[in-house]
Amino acid sequence: MAAIEEQRLARRWRNGIRLAWLVFLVLLVWFGVERGGATADVSKPHTAVVDIKGEIASGSEASAELVVAAMRSAFEDSGAQAVVLLINSPGGSPVQAGIINDEIRRLKAKHNKPVYAVVEETCASAAYYIAVGADQIFVDKASVVGSIGVLMDGFGFTGLMEKLGVERRLMTAGENKGFMDPFSPQTEKQRVFAQEMLDQIHQQFIGVVKAGRGQRLKEAPETFSGLFWTGQQAVEMGLADQLGNLDYVAREVVKAEELVDYTRRDNVAERLVKRFGASIGQGAAHSLQSLPALH
Repeated sequence: MAAIEEQRLARRWRNGIRLAWLVFLVLLVWFGVERGGATADVSKPHTAVVDIKGEIASGSEASAELVVAAMRSAFEDSGAQAVVLLINSPGGSPVQAGIINDEIRRLKAKHNKPVYAVVEETCASAAYYIAVGADQIFVDKASVVGSIGVLMDGFGFTGLMEKLGVERRLMTAGENKGFMDPFSPQTEKQRVFAQEMLDQIHQQFIGVVKAGRGQRLKEAPETFSGLFWTGQQAVEMGLADQLGNLDYVAREVVKAEELVDYTRRDNVAERLVKRFGASIGQGAAHSLQSLPALH
């Protein structure tokens, strides 16, 4: 009877998988597999827009993969008179920001088209790392701009564990393999090592800002301290060029009021792929746990 029940469960699982895949394929065909991007007539003169919103990180909508793909499309279209990076981000990965910044400079040189950064609410940290690759930076007077610094955060629970009488048993091969473990004490050597790494990334950030802003930057002791300022202050400090929004830049600077959005986004089908894959994985794990175990 146990063998029969096991076969019945396995058959139900296979049928469920087949049905789920059928539904998934129907939805995939229905919604299409193309990512978001320009849908207007890109042969006519226009201002190309690429959104950089939210956290700049791998796998996010502000990842280097999606932003770079959008910029390439914008630069390659003959009708695009200029590319505007519409930024509203608190920052994120210096690696992702560095990739985007490098690509901005390469595409500008290759296609000889101007790039403008337009800041909405926030352009801080890694977002500003990207913005300095543009020819000019436009901000609102109340925008938040700056935060030219690097951080590595975490928690330490060693004192609390001692009070509770909890012992941490961590086994490693390599004396620093447990580095940054919140339940282990941090040595002075490890602290110095982490600080040196942060300082090096900070200097890379500073170098990119100086290269991008050039003589416009009015450097002060606080400029690279990690502080942030309003858009109006940023203009006064040379961190930004002038006040202006997207419509102003398209109309008065680019002289092409027609806006075409080139932003790449995960469409409904792609989100379904991710969610469906996660659901299948959880379902498989649950089903395997419910099957009889062989000992």
